[in-house]
Amino acid sequence: MSKPKSPRPVADNEAMALARNIRTSPRKLNLVAGLIRGKKVQNALDILSFNNRRMAGEVRKVLQSAIANAENNHQLNVDDLWVKEASVGTGLVMKRFHARAKGRGAKILKPFAHLRVVVQEHNMADQGEQG
Repeated sequence: MSKPKSPRPVADNEAMALARNIRTSPRKLNLVAGLIRGKKVQNALDILSFNNRRMAGEVRKVLQSAIANAENNHQLNVDDLWVKEASVGTGLVMKRFHARAKGRGAKILKPFAHLRVVVQEHNMADQGEQG
């Protein structure tokens, strides 16, 4: 006997991608993730392509993975996808030591972050009914 299958963490018209232990602080990663929240995926990819921040490339990879999951695993239409959620969480923190004057030491923190991107299929016909 095995344990029962766990339910899907997102709805049927959504797809998700995770990136864990990205070597940056969550605060810096959240600045880049905030640029794509609520945007259509094509616009979000364009924004990330031309952004100069180092983490823009990592966020772009996770967004492309979410799009691929939506297309291949859940048969969603790529043209109707938009970024429903781009959440950042804290990961582990490596603690390092830097020798200072008079025998003292300074703590150096090297944080990691997690990124979760959820894309949702949003049909234009559905939007007309809601509006």
